Amino acid sequence: MERNMSDVGGHGWLVAAVTMLTVSIVGCSANGRPLPASTMLAPTDTPAATMGDKTATSGEAQVDSIEILVLESFPVQIHVVARGNLPDGCTKIDEIVRRRSGNDFLITITTVRPADAICAQALVPFEEIVSLDVYGLKAGTYTVDVNGVTDVFALDIDNAPQGGALPRLPGDWEQG
Repeated sequence: MERNMSDVGGHGWLVAAVTMLTVSIVGCSANGRPLPASTMLAPTDTPAATMGDKTATSGEAQVDSIEILVLESFPVQIHVVARGNLPDGCTKIDEIVRRRSGNDFLITITTVRPADAICAQALVPFEEIVSLDVYGLKAGTYTVDVNGVTDVFALDIDNAPQGGALPRLPGDWEQG
């Protein structure tokens, strides 16, 4: 004799509801244990931003590593590959702010997520490639800092043709 959900004492809807609730709770946990409240938002998150008409939480992306790529050209071009993880599927890269102060390149990658979003707490890897404005720099050693992860590169010679520097585009980099 076949049975369907409605034959379970007239409570088939209850069995289905309990099953769905159990799956939802287990899906938002680590190995069947509830996630601690501290994993709900990254420690640097601050409620401030807005996403359209909704309130959003902003913060800094968790950068795990950076790689400096020196492109074989003259003048030399430098790209920085930043890799890390976002805390959940609702968090997105918001903007990349670049600033140079002397021989230091400071890059901040910010994030944004809807404040009221309910998301599975699974890390989401990201990779961002940021070009550095190195045209016209003097020979020397330079430090790159992306959200606290640092590395260095060196220019063996001045990074401009002998005839002088080409005009810069306005708004490319803030000088600090």
